[in-house]
Amino acid sequence: MTINHLNLVVTDVTNAVNFFETHFDFNCEFVKGDSVIAVLKNKENFTLVIMGNKNGDTTYPKAFHIGFMLDSTEEVDSLHKKLVDNKIEVDQSPKKIRDSYAFYFYFDNLFIEVGHYLK
Repeated sequence: MTINHLNLVVTDVTNAVNFFETHFDFNCEFVKGDSVIAVLKNKENFTLVIMGNKNGDTTYPKAFHIGFMLDSTEEVDSLHKKLVDNKIEVDQSPKKIRDSYAFYFYFDNLFIEVGHYLK
């Protein structure tokens, strides 16, 4: 059994779609309404649903985050550079964190981890 989709609530659906397409290789399959809900998929056929919250309450619990584990430390460094070059605010550089080489950052109200598991 595997998880096949995730629904995230953000403040700006259009901006989030652009972010996940540009930096995490998702493709938007369709948008419902006036950018109320967007459905994205990646090459592994994982579905990411992005929803806007009309009342503005998009707060997640403090430790909640989503993680993207890459195939190498070089890919982590490359994505970090791409994010910074595209003016995404990333406060830390990749480093050894427990059993991975990783960094964390916020986008919209989402806490995101990017890393590579060390052997």
